[in-house]
Amino acid sequence: MVGVPASRLVRTADADALAGLVSRNRAFLAPWDLVRDEEYFTVDGQARRIERALAEHELGAICPYVILEADGRVVGCITLDGIERGPVQSCHLGYWVDEDHNGRGLATAAVADMLGVAFGELELHRVLAATLPHNAASQRVLERNGFERIGLARGY
Repeated sequence: MVGVPASRLVRTADADALAGLVSRNRAFLAPWDLVRDEEYFTVDGQARRIERALAEHELGAICPYVILEADGRVVGCITLDGIERGPVQSCHLGYWVDEDHNGRGLATAAVADMLGVAFGELELHRVLAATLPHNAASQRVLERNGFERIGLARGY
């Protein structure tokens, strides 16, 4: 749908939706995600995570966004983090989308949104993204957004 944003800054009101998503997608995300404590999967845990992320956002350290379905429902997260200023002017991109919403172009659109934030609003020079070698779907999302494959970090 034209004119509908693919992502927006996370809000504390998103804690309930995100707790549901991370709980429902726990097994799906496990091959790519960090090992999480049980609190992470609760509404309170997500609320605390969002509050910390928004505080870091105020300091210019990260851009924590949610990925949206066309109807405005939250279906994932996308973040620019490790924002470096000075001569480097770079950051790292990370994202995930609800398993039931994979393959619909939502991640591709959200990455495009975030590149607009990175290169426009933040005036960065480089955005780095890493995937595991077997995550072909995520690699396609990045390729569709103009990322170039640079190398393989064997220990990643």
